Amino acid sequence: MLWKAYNFTLRSSKRDRLDAALLASARVARSAYFKAIKKAKRDHWSSFLASATPQTVWTAKRFAVGRPPPRFPELPGASTPPELNRALLDHFFPGEPAETHDTILLPFRECLPLAADEVSSALARYPPSSAPGPDAIPNSVWKRVHCVAPHLIHDLLAPLVIYGSHPLTLNRANGIVLDKPGKPSYDSPSSFRVIVLLQTFSKILERIMNSRLSCVARATGLLNPHQCGLLAGLSASDAVTTLTHEVKTLQMAGRKVSTLFLDIKGGFDNVNPSTLCGLLRAKVVNPYLVSWTKSFLSGRSCRLLYQGSPKVFAPVSGGTP
Repeated sequence: MLWKAYNFTLRSSKRDRLDAALLASARVARSAYFKAIKKAKRDHWSSFLASATPQTVWTAKRFAVGRPPPRFPELPGASTPPELNRALLDHFFPGEPAETHDTILLPFRECLPLAADEVSSALARYPPSSAPGPDAIPNSVWKRVHCVAPHLIHDLLAPLVIYGSHPLTLNRANGIVLDKPGKPSYDSPSSFRVIVLLQTFSKILERIMNSRLSCVARATGLLNPHQCGLLAGLSASDAVTTLTHEVKTLQMAGRKVSTLFLDIKGGFDNVNPSTLCGLLRAKVVNPYLVSWTKSFLSGRSCRLLYQGSPKVFAPVSGGTP
């Protein structure tokens, strides 16, 4: 009601700017409207704090403190935007770019055709509001497209599966450069990190091929029998349960137990496509899966985004995106 009263008096005062009473009425309505907004915000904030839980207290802290301004990378020896961009690329994506795609593609006769339920399953597992990559198309659009025309995405992806190819146009990504909080200085690339955003349409095909590779990896012994993460039906909870069981079993037998944890730094960043494809061939993985894996990891490019970035795509090696 206050908003309607404010807009009514505002329109009336604009029609007759010489009427002092209308101008005064508009000022009073405007003041009452914005004071009501301010009071509602204050009351809501008080109510939010009064009902805060251990899960929401950090949200309250973030609202109260606010988001710190992004830090601009200032690296020694990089005085221009292209030089700064190159220095960040060399740090985050070291090494030479992988070889490009094959120019001549042939269909694989032993390829399992793409099923309609594979597309539906892949789309169902993606949140609709996740940040998109260079295509700027959120997952919600593809979900809606699939509802309106269920055959469309399937018809676009089916040839890529048969030919074991991931197009170069889908191998582009955005790299959001973020500063790491609490660093004493920000004159080194190690004080920043990159969040890589892939194209959403590319991620649909990636999810489908990942599911197929997971099944093959289990059947051919590509994975350790105790592998828990990144597998359907197995998670970190299973690893913790297994470790607890082993420790208690040994302790009940009167033995001492020690556990060693290793964190392999940059493991995924240093995957070599040729070596990986060689391992897949050695395990007699279906050739179309090997071909797609090589195509997916080759010919990739990334565009770093930060304040003042040139916003140009550059070839990267980067292991697995």
